Amino acid sequence: MKVSLSMLVAMALVLTASVAMAGTPSGAGIEGTYIESRSCDVFTAACFANAEIGVTGEEAIMAWDVSQGSFGGVDLQGLSVIAIVRASATLGDTTQSAYPAKSIIIVDAKANSTQREALTEFARESAGELLADVIRVEEAEISMSVDLEHMGHAKLQAGDAVAIETRAMHHHDMHCGNDEAFYGPLTKMDEAVVAFAEHDMFTKQGLGVTWNESGRRSAWVGTFSR
Repeated sequence: MKVSLSMLVAMALVLTASVAMAGTPSGAGIEGTYIESRSCDVFTAACFANAEIGVTGEEAIMAWDVSQGSFGGVDLQGLSVIAIVRASATLGDTTQSAYPAKSIIIVDAKANSTQREALTEFARESAGELLADVIRVEEAEISMSVDLEHMGHAKLQAGDAVAIETRAMHHHDMHCGNDEAFYGPLTKMDEAVVAFAEHDMFTKQGLGVTWNESGRRSAWVGTFSR
């Protein structure tokens, strides 16, 4: 089966995506861009996904960059926050619970103490139960960019702890012709594009796992607003 680029784009682009796993944020008047990368393919066919379920996919990096707006009455424009999650099972698997999950939150070093608290609460409300058990909150210089015009090009860097770099999906990323967006994003997004993670890294201790991987169809990039 041959899959055209237009078909791939149609499968990859998801508007008003929402996932029951995530909570429903109560904040309003905030928007920006979002990057997520998982430790399993999110764009895949069922046969490949079944081989990964219960084996991998328990980890995720979630990052929000606020372009404008406030949360809880606190101005967060120009600030970012990252959550690194380790769940109990493959995230998105409907046959078993991913909870309990543990997480680390990294807030933007540019934020003051009030903004750090607001960024932490924003991330917790956006990710819902995934961030119910935050073992610690750190701060770091965060650099994040999302280029939706080029279908999935994005970069994230937080000191030496976190790094993600994604690109657009290509024809040669299709493995069997039945590939699709098998797992949706872990938080509510306005515009979501599945992307290829050329690099995905987490180096901090505390979750019982670190990684430095490349070459996985594991990312979502896009926009959010509340």
